[in-house]
Amino acid sequence: MPLDGNGGYTVRHYTLDFDWKAPRTPFDARTTISATATHALSRFNLDFAGNTLRTVTVDGAPATAVRDGDELVITPDQPIPHGRTFTVQVAYTADPTQQRQRSDAIQTYGWVPTPDGTVLCLQPNGAKMVFPANDHPSLRAPVTFRITTPPGLSAVANGRLVERLGQPGGRVRWTYDSENAIAAQLLQVAIGKFTFVDSTGPRGLPVRDVVPGGLVGGTESYRALTAEHLAWLEQRLGPYPFRRYGVLVGDTDLPVALETQSLSVVPRANLLGDKVYAERDLVHELAHQWTGNSVALRRWSDLWLSEGHARFYERLYSDTHGGDSFEAAMRAAYQQHDQWRHDDGAPAEPGEQTLFKRMRYDGSALVLYALREKVGEKTFDKIERTWVTKYRGRAAGTRDFITLASAVAGQDLTPFLTPWLHGQRTPPMPGHPDWQVDPVED
Repeated sequence: MPLDGNGGYTVRHYTLDFDWKAPRTPFDARTTISATATHALSRFNLDFAGNTLRTVTVDGAPATAVRDGDELVITPDQPIPHGRTFTVQVAYTADPTQQRQRSDAIQTYGWVPTPDGTVLCLQPNGAKMVFPANDHPSLRAPVTFRITTPPGLSAVANGRLVERLGQPGGRVRWTYDSENAIAAQLLQVAIGKFTFVDSTGPRGLPVRDVVPGGLVGGTESYRALTAEHLAWLEQRLGPYPFRRYGVLVGDTDLPVALETQSLSVVPRANLLGDKVYAERDLVHELAHQWTGNSVALRRWSDLWLSEGHARFYERLYSDTHGGDSFEAAMRAAYQQHDQWRHDDGAPAEPGEQTLFKRMRYDGSALVLYALREKVGEKTFDKIERTWVTKYRGRAAGTRDFITLASAVAGQDLTPFLTPWLHGQRTPPMPGHPDWQVDPVED
């Protein structure tokens, strides 16, 4: 996705103002961006798709704005000098029906309607359908959300509820502060008839679930496991990296859950069925808060580090909580690994259309399993804790991981990890000479 993200400036802060009306109904929206020029700018781009553009200003002065595909090309009234902080305001009519399709696990992304509102599923590059952004997984900024809802509806977004203020006609304006910088793909705004369910996690961590009214009772037993999941992951990865957490129950037919930062979206069906599969989803999305959210991706080809880690810990947890054997799951993945390499690219070699295929999940978890078999469980656990500690709040990629793992292990792991991550054929599994890879079928 080479056209996503833009150079020449660094976003310091987003403010999103949404005047929500009703599902599938256009509404007034405004995005205010504070940014610093990293080059002298006579013009600059934002990622922005669809929606009806009304006005654009730079530092309060009208600016020229031209649509070029999914890019909004802005020419300010006066050039912006290098190092100058500037403010862009884009007013538009938002279209909450915008969606796009993928052929991998994501399937539908963008605005996802619910019976009385919406949730957002923006991964990988759907933020531009919601607001003008610098949309790249390595680029993050704090966000203030100001969402006005009709009477009887609630709004939720990433982070902390700052204010709930009545407006004329019984409408309510909800203000949220993301508290931490956030990548555009991990942003969440949900609107509906919600019940907010408060609890606490380890060390008093605030946990707030957001649940459609009719689903509170049916999802309670699985949602109540969050504190246990947090404690289990903290034993392996260290302290939870954000100030709060919660599960947003999606009243939708979404095929997958999503790790929106500090507020994971889990479809209702996932929380109304089998306990083993519900816990796998819950642990997977929670693990992402460390790997993929706190430690962001340097580029999309590093997605194996995010999805592979989440699947690794999901499978490891499930092994002792009623699910399949972890080793059996890894052996099954090993058997299919050459086929996945053929169909979807090696773990760190995805194509745009194969980004969220099986290789980035089970296939990438297998790379971490191979590393653990190579260096031993104790060293592997130290690599993991060092990884999420050193790069907390930063973006990191495949080379960073190999360098760090080598330093912690006291040996150069480049010759070992390179064929696992980039090769056309699956290497032998350390400690398991009897494991075999199935032949590739075209």
